[in-house]
Amino acid sequence: MILTGHRHEDARGIITYNNEFDASLIKRIYTIENHSTEFIRGWQGHKIEQRWFACMKGAFEISVIHVDNFEKPSTDLPIKKITLTSNKLDYLHIEAGCITAIQSLEQESKLLVLADYGIGEISDEYRFELDYFNNNLK
Repeated sequence: MILTGHRHEDARGIITYNNEFDASLIKRIYTIENHSTEFIRGWQGHKIEQRWFACMKGAFEISVIHVDNFEKPSTDLPIKKITLTSNKLDYLHIEAGCITAIQSLEQESKLLVLADYGIGEISDEYRFELDYFNNNLK
């Protein structure tokens, strides 16, 4: 799920990079900035669309669930938690069939989101209440 980024620092400054990331599938780019570190944005995801997340500023905890049935998912699906920071340019690949819950760990954190479908290209957005799953995030 993680495409590991890199960081180089010298007298001129800092470069973060990820030469392994292939952006040829990307059709849409946006950012997420939560207003509070207490707020959790989720559960939301896609049956068909893929997304890639990279932390541009601060830090985020991304919780990921592979959904078994988008019409009525099992309530006890395992949750994988990944922390992304702006120290290096890691990309978290969210495969098709997954939903996420996103929490900023620091004030003013900023998350870059890349998607392989444009707005309105497909009808593929699914949302569930935070407490729907037994492995509650709160």
